[in-house]
Amino acid sequence: MSTDGQPHILAIGGGDFVPDDRDGMIPSPLMRYAFDLTGQDRPRVCFLATATGDDQARIGRAYAAFARTDAEVSHLALFPMPNIADIRAHLLAQDLVYVFGGSVANLLAVWRTHGLDEILREAWTAGVVLAGQSAGALCWHVGGNTDSFGPQLQPTTDGLGFLPYSCGVHYDSDKQRRPLLQQLVGEGTLPGGYAADEGVALHYVGTEFVQAVSYVKTAGAYRVEPDGPGTAKEYRIDPRLLASL
Repeated sequence: MSTDGQPHILAIGGGDFVPDDRDGMIPSPLMRYAFDLTGQDRPRVCFLATATGDDQARIGRAYAAFARTDAEVSHLALFPMPNIADIRAHLLAQDLVYVFGGSVANLLAVWRTHGLDEILREAWTAGVVLAGQSAGALCWHVGGNTDSFGPQLQPTTDGLGFLPYSCGVHYDSDKQRRPLLQQLVGEGTLPGGYAADEGVALHYVGTEFVQAVSYVKTAGAYRVEPDGPGTAKEYRIDPRLLASL
């Protein structure tokens, strides 16, 4: 739980783990920031790899990376069946729930089948910090654009909606992302919202955007708003620079 009792969400545009000097991966400064939001010296962290079908190799790499932290780590798998008997009790007992990227469309469908949409909302309002990157960032919003259906990006408009905004991820690394998000906001398919470059995270307290943070000096965050019929306007938000590892 967050020590201030507030509901926090950290939506990462890309970059949860970074290479280390021993040919492994360690949590990026953005992940460390998510840990800090819990206010715990040894946070209880549960991660979900639903968006990649609970790929065992992905789960193994995550445990190896988390082993370099002081966190008490677990994971919730839903394929081929839940690995935890009481999902609600387990997630409500966490300080941080972290969601990895992959297919946001598949993630949302599977979560709703297992009732995680309601459980995660309860956890969030109770003060469990929610975080994730790519699909794990999009899912908390109304929607955004996704490659869940193929390499040509398509809109997704059925996010969990904890945050009443659209969300853009990988904003500077995928040339399709920026123009499509602006189009969707401009035509009213999605509400106005926020976007993040690689290495940038969007921090919300409750439903209010409070700041962007990054470990990449040149990276940015953006506010995207409707600007007349069929058009949108984008405003850059300079992130607070985090100390690199």
